[in-house]
Amino acid sequence: MNKDLDKVRNIGISAHIDSGKTTLTERILYYTQRIHAIHEVRGKDGVGATMDSMELEKERGITIQSAATYCSWKDIDVNIIDTPGHVDFTVEVERALRVLDGAVLILCSVGGVQSQSITVDRQMTRYNVPRIAFINKCDRTGANPERVVKQLREKLNLNAVMIQLPIGLESDLKGMVDLVTMKAIYFDGDQGDDIRYEEIPDNLKDDAEEKREELLDAVSMFSEELMEAMLEEEEIPVELIRAAIRKGTLDWSWHR
Repeated sequence: MNKDLDKVRNIGISAHIDSGKTTLTERILYYTQRIHAIHEVRGKDGVGATMDSMELEKERGITIQSAATYCSWKDIDVNIIDTPGHVDFTVEVERALRVLDGAVLILCSVGGVQSQSITVDRQMTRYNVPRIAFINKCDRTGANPERVVKQLREKLNLNAVMIQLPIGLESDLKGMVDLVTMKAIYFDGDQGDDIRYEEIPDNLKDDAEEKREELLDAVSMFSEELMEAMLEEEEIPVELIRAAIRKGTLDWSWHR
């Protein structure tokens, strides 16, 4: 583990039940090479997800108690706390939030903002936990991430803007567009290990430009340098955008 506390993060993963918290954590551990095989919830393969240690969790496919693990990404050590999504185990979420630097609020692309999403958001607000939203299950029938972003604004009163744009939806999901770098990203191979960067598909260029403008308008509030570059129509450095996104995410006066 890193002895420099500036390079250590405590991150919680919270959501409504069955939104894919444990599944996402399993992928994070795999892609950071903390584990070398992906296992599914409910123990379908006889093993079960890494974070589901209790037999009842493997059997039911739900998280009952908060579970902690860690991984490393670049030069940052990340402690991850996977919290329960069922309303009956809300106290477990409450305990975890006290020690977090930030959180990932996971939302189902089909179900959107649900009852426990609202509860978890309220808890995060109470403990001043900055968060990003991750819209999951974009390959499911009825997936609509733009509707979920709208719900984040209307139901949770959060200033949500898209940082990525899916390339296709439902069975046609192929990858995503990074609105910061304006590149299309594809994940090839059985487990998506082979990352490929390409130009944005022609049919998505206009939509990507529009969403990027929304992103830049929102985060320019936190960077005079970025705002000046936009007004003068200059090329905007990627690092400047990332710094403004980080500052905006951490700034609680902007959340509501």
